[in-house]
Amino acid sequence: METTLIELMTVSTPADDVSISNLLLKASPVVKGVLVILVAMSLIVWYIIIYKWLYLRRARKESERFMKTFWDSKRLDEIYRTSDDLKYSPTSQVFRAGYVELTKLKSGKSGDTMHEQMGDLENIERALRRAINAESIHLEKLTSFLATTASAAPFIGLFGTVWGIMVSFLNIYKKGDASLLTVAPGIAEALVATAIGLVAAIPSVIAYNWLVGRIRTLQAEMENFGNDFLNIVRRHFFN
Repeated sequence: METTLIELMTVSTPADDVSISNLLLKASPVVKGVLVILVAMSLIVWYIIIYKWLYLRRARKESERFMKTFWDSKRLDEIYRTSDDLKYSPTSQVFRAGYVELTKLKSGKSGDTMHEQMGDLENIERALRRAINAESIHLEKLTSFLATTASAAPFIGLFGTVWGIMVSFLNIYKKGDASLLTVAPGIAEALVATAIGLVAAIPSVIAYNWLVGRIRTLQAEMENFGNDFLNIVRRHFFN
């Protein structure tokens, strides 16, 4: 059984055929599995980076358009109709939630006493808060995979590295030869696994930090708008 295990883990590569592609093709099954996982993670990471970059860019542009419409317009119903075309703007979605709650309160029995009016304002504030939380969750969607890849990919690559070194030592044991030809294939596999782990991790770290910065900016804009909208409602509808 020991001999079978050693044969499964070891790789024999001809001296005249040591290109990286051939080394990977003849790598041990474990190293191949590590490389497949890392390549898949890297592809997913780049998909997320491109998708989130396009999404946040559009969200930023639509939020700027919404804020200009909001402060230039005098009627909330007109702003509401305009916001229907700005679905990517998180700020417009916060406004829609607050406006819908305000409409419900004004179309129903609105409080006349100070206590009842405070309750109505709290309802609007809760609606704004729920919308802000929902939009924040939506903005942060998929970014957790970048953080996971950034932290896990180097360790997955390290596992492939350790396994490649094990293969090298087992080749020495099997052949009784410590020459470079014996250990080179395993070391090469190890280095490739490490390199691909870093290729997956480095863009993930950079993209995650950049995306989080953009998301926090949009979240701060939602918070500020929620406070401004609540003050406007308090001043004009709950004197």
